[in-house]
Amino acid sequence: MSNVLQQFHDIVIHARERKLPLRLRGGGSKDWYGQSLKGTVLDTRGYSGIVDYEPTELVITARCGTPLAEIEAALAERNQMLAFEPPHFGPAATFGGMVASGLSGPRRQFAGALRDFMLGAVLMNGRGEVLHFGGRVMKNVAGYDVSRLLSGSLGTLGLILEASLKVMPTPLAETTLQLEMKQADAIRRLNEWGAQPLPISATAWHDGLLLVRLSGAQAAVRAAREKVGGDIEAQADAIWQSLREHSNPFFTDSFSDKKALWRLSLPSITLSIPLPGEQLIEWGGAQRWLKSVADAAAVRSTVAKLGGHATLYRGGIKAAGVFHPLQPAVAKIHRRLKEEFDPANIFNRGRMYETY
Repeated sequence: MSNVLQQFHDIVIHARERKLPLRLRGGGSKDWYGQSLKGTVLDTRGYSGIVDYEPTELVITARCGTPLAEIEAALAERNQMLAFEPPHFGPAATFGGMVASGLSGPRRQFAGALRDFMLGAVLMNGRGEVLHFGGRVMKNVAGYDVSRLLSGSLGTLGLILEASLKVMPTPLAETTLQLEMKQADAIRRLNEWGAQPLPISATAWHDGLLLVRLSGAQAAVRAAREKVGGDIEAQADAIWQSLREHSNPFFTDSFSDKKALWRLSLPSITLSIPLPGEQLIEWGGAQRWLKSVADAAAVRSTVAKLGGHATLYRGGIKAAGVFHPLQPAVAKIHRRLKEEFDPANIFNRGRMYETY
């Protein structure tokens, strides 16, 4: 593997000296996510493999090019999992791409986001230097914030070579309940349940139907089922998988410059959004998916007034910005971090924001 690292180093130095953009890429399953793709592809898949996995410590360390399916298969053999349920968006998804995208699935609100499970990382910066942050055990938190910073950075700070993540045991029992109710009623119920010690691991509302997944010990799931009510959903596994991978019909619509899919982050108690379009609600009301013909300015101003932010996920006009505009002070911090890790601005140039 040292030969692969040397190749990465030589490519980075060459790009830095000539100020040429590099496009960090694993399996390419998330090429659509973010702003425009620029530069020569640096394929990370040659640097793969599980470096360390100790089930008793609940920690796994793997190289960036390792197939995400390989990681999950190894965990499943020991009845463990990535609790944030990262979406693959295709069979070629890699471990490094998972960290760089920072995306989490249906279990995110109740288990935590990907960044919450980051324990350590190894990064090659824009100078070709290999930097180590954090560690491989949960007790080691030195550099922890830097490791978390890489989650969702879309490769703009450097090439993530390795990452160490906390893993969790697979629930002993799991069931999904379905209840018919209107959107406002569903949001109220979700917030009421959220304040109670119920083993809820995922929720989703769409078109008058609320799904509630319960996970944990048999007794806890059984008691919660009686409290929540509703009917058991027989196709639960397939439904949650379709929500995680966006193969659900809601997400497979035809999107264009005029019709876009937005991911809205809002206070969970928000009852309604004064925007046209169809909604799907997850994470106890905190994540709203909106299919709408409203323009970006209208979506973002409306969501901001409600105390949230909006990400352009599919379709729409990317020139309006995929990610919610940053406040000046936050934007300044972003630029300083970019300058520190990647002074020549070679890594995934313009992938998050047009200028860096």
